[in-house]
Amino acid sequence: MFGFRYIKPAPGRYLFQYRNGSVVREGVGLSFWYFAPRSTLVGVPVTAVETPFMFEDVTRDFQEVTLQGQVSYRIADPGRLARQLDYSLRPNGQYAAEDPERLPLRVLNAVKATFRNLLQELDLRDVLQGTERLSVAAHQSVAAAASLANLGIEIMALDLLAVKPNPETARALEAPVREEILKQADDATYARRNAAIEQERTVKENELRSELLIEQKKRQVRETEAESDRVLREKRQQIEAQDLVGKIRLEQENAKLVQLQAQNQKQEADARAYGVQALVDAVKGLDARSLQALTLGQVTPEMLMALGFQNIADNAAKIGELNVSPDLLRRLSRRRARNESQK
Repeated sequence: MFGFRYIKPAPGRYLFQYRNGSVVREGVGLSFWYFAPRSTLVGVPVTAVETPFMFEDVTRDFQEVTLQGQVSYRIADPGRLARQLDYSLRPNGQYAAEDPERLPLRVLNAVKATFRNLLQELDLRDVLQGTERLSVAAHQSVAAAASLANLGIEIMALDLLAVKPNPETARALEAPVREEILKQADDATYARRNAAIEQERTVKENELRSELLIEQKKRQVRETEAESDRVLREKRQQIEAQDLVGKIRLEQENAKLVQLQAQNQKQEADARAYGVQALVDAVKGLDARSLQALTLGQVTPEMLMALGFQNIADNAAKIGELNVSPDLLRRLSRRRARNESQK
């Protein structure tokens, strides 16, 4: 409205406001109103920028190589860059010139010139084997380049990610190493075969040695068994001889025992015959009633009762009536049951 505009740049842009050729306002991420017809705005990005690169060059021994990497830089002095390049802004916020778009190309040209100078002093093998040293040297050289320092550009990092020769050269370089690797593989194969043969021979020898030891052990076992059988037979014969001697002695003792038993039985029979003869002689003159009276002192009450009943039975014709109480029969049955339980 009436020529006044409001600008609000990104936080990573350093903004200058020029009026009548002089800077009236500057800073990072400034936001303000300005009078467009009398003001010129310049915006310089101060954030880090990462730019990849890949180009071909020639080493000292005239071998082509392809370098691939990445360079990181930032604008450390926005005022110096704004004074040498056109970073002025249009009202819509876009750059009015093409200088901002060409700045990465300037940095890459400096990087390419640095690597060309370094490669002219190195052979291909040195480049391939010294990638880290080449990257460090290039970083130092680019950081000290006057073309970038005058613009206020600071090189933050330069990483060389890959160095590749052309395919034919790569195959030629790989051939000796490949042959050496194949030779080592063949040597490893031969060594493995020799080791397998040696191991197999060792296994065969161990098997034969084991079989020999087994046969020796079997022979020792057979000899030990034969010796054990002989000793067992001798022991068995000794035991049988001792058993035979013992049986003979036992038979002799049995003969003596039988003889003694016969003598003892004869003496016992003589003694019993003498006792019986003496008893017969003593009772020879007694009648049956006397003998029965003599034997009553040694009989049990049951036998006495039985004899009583026998006498009653003998004189049954003379008895008119006989009463037997249940108590007598119950007492006899109890006594009999008690005698049986004691037995």
